[in-house]
Amino acid sequence: MTGDERKLVEAASEVRANAHAPYSGYRVGAAVLDENGNVHTGCNVENAAYPEGTCAEANAIGSMVAAGGKRIVAISAVGGSDDIEACTPCGGCRQCILEFADENTRIILIGAENTINTYSIDELLPASFSFKQ
Repeated sequence: MTGDERKLVEAASEVRANAHAPYSGYRVGAAVLDENGNVHTGCNVENAAYPEGTCAEANAIGSMVAAGGKRIVAISAVGGSDDIEACTPCGGCRQCILEFADENTRIILIGAENTINTYSIDELLPASFSFKQ
């Protein structure tokens, strides 16, 4: 794992503590590295209209966009009810990642037994739909 990847996993793990998940109890943190070398974080935020809420990945990407970032170099997401466990982005978040990803974007996830797994967006969202030119 590169230094950037380790930094993203740590940032995602840290922000996970701020998740607002009173309904599911499943807290997720995400961290994005943009094309300028900036890290943007987000956590999941649930509300009483459960399951309506916002995913950690979408919040981190929104933070990147709000700060002027245009491209995801790498993104990490960690989640779990108690301890961190293997968790992959939902379908909506995979599509959101695709909007700002390219063929070099790394998606860094915790795997079984706390291994670190790295994927491309094509591996997580094969045969995807995009307006990208």
